[in-house]
Amino acid sequence: MTDIDADEARRRLLAERERVQGLIEGVRGEVDGTDQDQGDLAHYDQHPADYGSETFEREKDLSILERLEHELAEIEAALQRIDEGTYGIDEVTGEPIDPERLDAVPTARTNVDTRP
Repeated sequence: MTDIDADEARRRLLAERERVQGLIEGVRGEVDGTDQDQGDLAHYDQHPADYGSETFEREKDLSILERLEHELAEIEAALQRIDEGTYGIDEVTGEPIDPERLDAVPTARTNVDTRP
């Protein structure tokens, strides 16, 4: 990968990292708020079915948080590959990754047709 491509990839990945970190912060705030609400005595008179809805929402938020944290880890790994000079190289075959794939998925580790 050329330096210009690596610089552009780094710029895009850094912007995406910032976006994902903001989303993580927001979801963590929701999860923390739910945790606090569950211990609050104000919900003492709440109908039992409402607890199911709260549990569902909490589990959904935790699932979203897990996915975002995975996405952040992939971004960090792609930035590390740029630093190491291996960004854009298929991790299985050692062949260059199609530039269109990297444009669509900047964190791609392999070509579309690569089989593990």
